[in-house]
Amino acid sequence: MKKRPLGRSGIEIPPLVFGGNVFGWTVDARGAHALLDRLADAGLNAIDTADVYSAWVSGNEGGESETIIGNWLAGAPGRRAATIIVTKVGSAIGAHPKGLSAQRIAIGVEDSLRRLRTDYIDVYLSHWPDPQTPIDETLRAYESLLQQGKVRAIGCSNYDAGQLREALTTAARENLPAYQVLQPEYNLYDRGGFEGELRDVCIEAGLGVITYFSLAAGFLSGKYRSKEDLAGRARAGMVGKYLDERGLRILAALDRVAAAHRAQPAEVALAWLMTRPGVTAPIASATTPAQLDSLIRATRLSLSQADLDLLDAASA
Repeated sequence: MKKRPLGRSGIEIPPLVFGGNVFGWTVDARGAHALLDRLADAGLNAIDTADVYSAWVSGNEGGESETIIGNWLAGAPGRRAATIIVTKVGSAIGAHPKGLSAQRIAIGVEDSLRRLRTDYIDVYLSHWPDPQTPIDETLRAYESLLQQGKVRAIGCSNYDAGQLREALTTAARENLPAYQVLQPEYNLYDRGGFEGELRDVCIEAGLGVITYFSLAAGFLSGKYRSKEDLAGRARAGMVGKYLDERGLRILAALDRVAAAHRAQPAEVALAWLMTRPGVTAPIASATTPAQLDSLIRATRLSLSQADLDLLDAASA
């Protein structure tokens, strides 16, 4: 699997990052470990998670995804060294409030390290901006973690262009570590938040970019084409907003390109993201071996310029 540099972090990742948000939600520990084994065999060695995954599930407290991943990492010699772990801090979890204070980060990293059964995190992200905490306090907390070797690189998620630029400017002015990775929402349907100024800042600063909601909560897989298709689905609340004229136009374009390549719509949607300026790799999850095999095929799919033009026009 050919790797891509994750910005200037010194870390290389495959062209697709596996989303661990499903672990402890729609995939139990046994199923997750089987998926992770298959993932590793295919050379897709980067996994994205967060301390709060999957607290939204009844009976969960948060940390379930990290715990499942940690138990898998500890299950075989050399597995940790061969795997890139991306996790996040800053969401409310248990008794810990939402935010990026130095105390919240210091507590959060120790909890994540314990659950992941490791002594370092490859990429540690600020999950959400925190307007209540000065950015230099947050960056000083990360500086300490970097110096201690508990974190290899830092980044942020859900920052807009102004927030990211402020963070980068503060780092330069105060001689503090700068964010090296951004995790934005970006897919064929949701383009406006990343394309434009935010993407320009990332390219200018040399940030690695790993996109979340890369399949629009599963909508771009093509399995949801009407309100009836959403009945009883775990992601029904997230997918419904895509069922409009533009969404159906995007699905039609995906169908057309997929048919030409004997591929699945989801594979085409991910392959499109892999070609986008500024994007290092999309994040995508799977709950079954068949879905995981589809993700693997997406990394091998080469789209023509005509394919890309059709998709761009449909999703403009």
